[in-house]
Amino acid sequence: MSDEQSSRRRVRVDGDTRPKTPDPAPSEPLCECPHLDAEDWHEVESDWSDIQFIRGSLPAVAGVPVGYQSIRGKLRKRAEAAGVVIPEDAMLLLGEGRLRRPVLLEVETDGAHPGIEMPGGFAWTRLLPAHFGAMKGLMRETKEQAKEKYGREPDEMWVWYLTCSECSEPREWETLFVAHYRPD
Repeated sequence: MSDEQSSRRRVRVDGDTRPKTPDPAPSEPLCECPHLDAEDWHEVESDWSDIQFIRGSLPAVAGVPVGYQSIRGKLRKRAEAAGVVIPEDAMLLLGEGRLRRPVLLEVETDGAHPGIEMPGGFAWTRLLPAHFGAMKGLMRETKEQAKEKYGREPDEMWVWYLTCSECSEPREWETLFVAHYRPD
């Protein structure tokens, strides 16, 4: 070893000595998908006595909905024709079915309107990351937990996909699972 090499020594530096880069400016949301607060939605019971929906349905192949992206527009047109208001971030619920799947779009009215449903009762919800392969298991798990909590199976099970193709991956396919119980 040369004298020059033997006189070099390494000195530990605590902390990050690299120049700090400024935080990026907040970016605009990728899309207009709803964002739910877990405190308000995860494992929460909600009163449905005043919630109203307009109903539609989709064909399904072995339970997989066909045309899901277009149903919101069709239901919006029906709601407008009925003279009802669609609230901001309205729920778009997809029900169960192997060949046909019911769909509910939340609306607001000031009275009874033909074609508008008020399911009543209450819903117990879970807000979970749910990529497509996990849906069936998470739906079953939600149904079992609801049955354990309320002593009977839910009358209906629904899902609300909260993400689109733009935001699904960063938001981990956030989905609301809904166990609905009709009034007694």
